[in-house]
Amino acid sequence: MAKLSFEKALAQLEQIVQEMENGDLPLEKALARFEEGIALSRICSEKLGEMEKRITQLVDEGGARLVEKPFDPLEPGTGG
Repeated sequence: MAKLSFEKALAQLEQIVQEMENGDLPLEKALARFEEGIALSRICSEKLGEMEKRITQLVDEGGARLVEKPFDPLEPGTGG
């Protein structure tokens, strides 16, 4: 399951949420789906963490010195 893409994990998680919101699942099946949802949630969180690290910007501070800076979508000049 850990090899799922973020999009596939999120789609499966959304499906589980819909199934559980309908309330038609027997208790044992609902518990199994809940456990699966927790695992998918962790996968999504890990994938987002990986992407956050990759979105780190390198900012030139005047000269050859580069500083690593987290992406801030609200910072002027970054599209926010």
